[in-house]
Amino acid sequence: MYLGFYHETVDRQKIAWVGTLLMDTALVWHLYRHRELRDNDTWGNYSATIRAGYRNERKAADAQLKLGQLRYQGDIRAYMTEFQALNNYARAMGEGLQEKVNLAMPDSVLDMRFAHYLEDFTDEEGFLQATYQAALQVEKKKALRLAREHAKGQPVATGKRDDERKKERKRKEKPKELAFSTERREARTRGNEYGGTEHCASENAAFKGIPDSKRREHTGTGGCHHCGRNGH
Repeated sequence: MYLGFYHETVDRQKIAWVGTLLMDTALVWHLYRHRELRDNDTWGNYSATIRAGYRNERKAADAQLKLGQLRYQGDIRAYMTEFQALNNYARAMGEGLQEKVNLAMPDSVLDMRFAHYLEDFTDEEGFLQATYQAALQVEKKKALRLAREHAKGQPVATGKRDDERKKERKRKEKPKELAFSTERREARTRGNEYGGTEHCASENAAFKGIPDSKRREHTGTGGCHHCGRNGH
């Protein structure tokens, strides 16, 4: 981070500054290299050599494994942060790096990247930046689609809500059905107590051919005293 902040630092100054941080065998190596190369050493060669000679091999192997298992989960910023942290130890580069990233991305991100970048990538930084921008566009598109569906009143997941509405309707309709059934049973009971429609039919047959005025003298004006209907 220190060297990345001070871009004007020359190779000789970078090597000297790192040397002040070393101890034990690493410091001995640094001093021997300085005596041999002096100002002919470069930061690129120096940093590559020290990484190769003093990195933790076990930690590098673990990072390689985790890097191969790392997958994009819908947040490209989180993925790239984790990728860079692991790759500081795994040191994946070139085609190996591109293969790991491509396997971690869904088809939507790959399609977006191929649609905007037709040529092959010659460096890791350009490849990672293109993948980052493609995933960012996919995430923005998804967020916009969800916002539009919400604005239209179309919830993303409605299955559970629909089931709850159906159950609520059934709970409300059940008391009505029970009341209707009870009313019908009570009506049938009343009909059976007074002879029901069979009695009314026999009474009609008995008064067949008799004028209505004579019939009303017998039944009254309130209708049939068995079923309460007029016109018998």
